[in-house]
Amino acid sequence: MKGTLYRLFQNFVHSGSVGGIILILCVFVSLFIANSSSGTPFEQLLSTEIGYASENLHLRYSVLIWINDGLMAIFFLMVGLEIKRELIEGELSSLKKAALPIFAALGGVLVPASIYYAFNQGTETAGGWGIPMATDIAFALAVVTLLGKRVPASLKIFLAALAIVDDLAAIVVIAVFYSTDLHVTYLAYAAAIFAGLLLMNWRGVTHPVFYLIPGLFIWYFIHHSGIHATIAGVLTAFTLPTTEDDTPSTLEKVEHALIKPVNFIIMPLFALVNTNIRFESGMLEGLTTTLGLGILLGLVVGKPLGISLFSWLSVKAGWCVLPAGARWRHLIGLGILGGIGFTMSIFIALLSFPAQPEVAAKAKFAILTASTLAGVLGYMLLNTISKRQALEVNGE
Repeated sequence: MKGTLYRLFQNFVHSGSVGGIILILCVFVSLFIANSSSGTPFEQLLSTEIGYASENLHLRYSVLIWINDGLMAIFFLMVGLEIKRELIEGELSSLKKAALPIFAALGGVLVPASIYYAFNQGTETAGGWGIPMATDIAFALAVVTLLGKRVPASLKIFLAALAIVDDLAAIVVIAVFYSTDLHVTYLAYAAAIFAGLLLMNWRGVTHPVFYLIPGLFIWYFIHHSGIHATIAGVLTAFTLPTTEDDTPSTLEKVEHALIKPVNFIIMPLFALVNTNIRFESGMLEGLTTTLGLGILLGLVVGKPLGISLFSWLSVKAGWCVLPAGARWRHLIGLGILGGIGFTMSIFIALLSFPAQPEVAAKAKFAILTASTLAGVLGYMLLNTISKRQALEVNGE
């Protein structure tokens, strides 16, 4: 009996959906804590500062910042490694396949922002147009992971690439429109180190330590530049060497080493500290305001419309091709999942209304509502598509 339970536990841990299940459980736990008597102590814990600071070195931040800016950079490192591997030897290795996520992300940025601005133009909330632009890559991939083999593997790569381009666009928007203090000198330091890593790659240096330690410095300088530090993970990932064949490479070794820590430690922590939204009176009514409608329709309608439309136009123009094994209905399902804005959207909402906490709270609730709708609808559509395909294969 004990051996059977152990095997069942092993199968659960090694299944593709376990990471997504843990992530969703952490969301519910975080919401429960935020709306219980433990909410205030939990917020105090997240605001506790740890680290070291001196005149020349500042590494003392709150627990929340260490998780969102520090640990999440490791998550983006892993995703960046996966994207580069696919660019070199996988689903994104051809120009037409690699271009599709870029066009899709462009539509997923422009259409939601336009919908939000159409509702809020001329109001005090007009500055929040960046809120529905972002896709929460972690939660979107978690939903796809829950589906397992019921969707083509190429769709996960496509969604990851789309979400990264989407988040990079959001980071640029934050840097240009929401950052108040951009330090170009720190950016220059980060760029110099990045160039050095590219040079080492070109010279054939393969040991990961020669890339990961400089990557820490890239993180430090980007963090102090005023731009969201998670971009450092993507930049570092793109410098690690890999091969075009099945030979184990530096990139693949690092990627394999990161899978379990990211899925079982980093992402659950990220969900736990970022979904502690306290429900307050007036939030439901806020969904029917221009702010709430702009966010809801921007994420739930604008995202799938923009992603699907721009993908269709780029394929019809002959610039791109669909991912292997995917159909247009899959793209619509992924477009809906793109509406899971969540943490990045919440981050932009806080930047949009720093002096209006009540408005920011209503925006956060609208984001949570829209992201939940997008996750449920996207999962249901992709699951239904999978069942219909199974019936078609069986001739039923």
